Amino acid sequence: MDRHIRRARRRLVLRVLMPWQRHRWHWDTQHGWSDTVNSKSPVMLPVVVRPFARGLQRTIAAAPLSTSAPVHQAEKKQKKPTVLKLDEEKRKRLANFGRYAAECLPKFIQQVQFAAGDELELLIHPSGVIPVLSFLKGNHSAQFTNLTFVCGVDVPTRKNRFEVVYSVFSPRFMARCRVRTYTDEVAPIESITSIYKGANWYEREVYDMFGVWFNNHPDLRRILTDYGFEGHPFRKDFPLTGYNEVRFDPELKRIVYEPTELAQEFRKFDLETPWETFPAFRDTSITSGYEKINLDKEPEAKK
Repeated sequence: MDRHIRRARRRLVLRVLMPWQRHRWHWDTQHGWSDTVNSKSPVMLPVVVRPFARGLQRTIAAAPLSTSAPVHQAEKKQKKPTVLKLDEEKRKRLANFGRYAAECLPKFIQQVQFAAGDELELLIHPSGVIPVLSFLKGNHSAQFTNLTFVCGVDVPTRKNRFEVVYSVFSPRFMARCRVRTYTDEVAPIESITSIYKGANWYEREVYDMFGVWFNNHPDLRRILTDYGFEGHPFRKDFPLTGYNEVRFDPELKRIVYEPTELAQEFRKFDLETPWETFPAFRDTSITSGYEKINLDKEPEAKK
């Protein structure tokens, strides 16, 4: 057994330090293939490196015969939280664009602000949905040609409880912008499908979940709930029980209607402060927690 181990170690040394020993034949321009070499051939080099090979053999012989490397206990380093660094130059450009948009459309843009540090938001009047989004898409300095999403928000403590949020992206300038407007249970909002074709299903989803009506929508009907469903599930006052569930029963191989079964009938409800469960909406101001941008022209730097 020891003889085989020594032979394996010797072959390992030859492969590491003397790979040319495996290629004793070489091409000679006069004699063709030959195993005779001159004094300058690389085959003579093992004589020089032989002492190093012997030293490596002793090292390998002393080491345990194992393919597993020694495991060192690595020090556990706690990763620091990743904090997004704000690009001040980008913030400056977005702020200037927000002022420019408010100057071009003063009738509709009510406020310009930053959210999460460097995310531009335009707060507009409901009648300005079409003019503002047409401006953002068609203006040469904007080119927000990509509609990312349209969503709704329900804040029951406000007079106009519903917010409709439009997120657009400009591939030309690699910038994002959100347009926020408001409405209630009755007042409709103009559909933007004439500007962004992709808004069709987004607006249907907002209508289905929140009950916001979009004028001039080509096909405004429910998209997530079943036909004949009553109510709008994403409203904060939507009851958690009392409705039928529609699902496919794999055993019966058909659609079944049955009462909704929830493990928890209601999470938390206080008659005195019913909406304290949602602390993000304690402040009824639409601009709470945001950095408002001054719409006046940026003062020139002192020379």
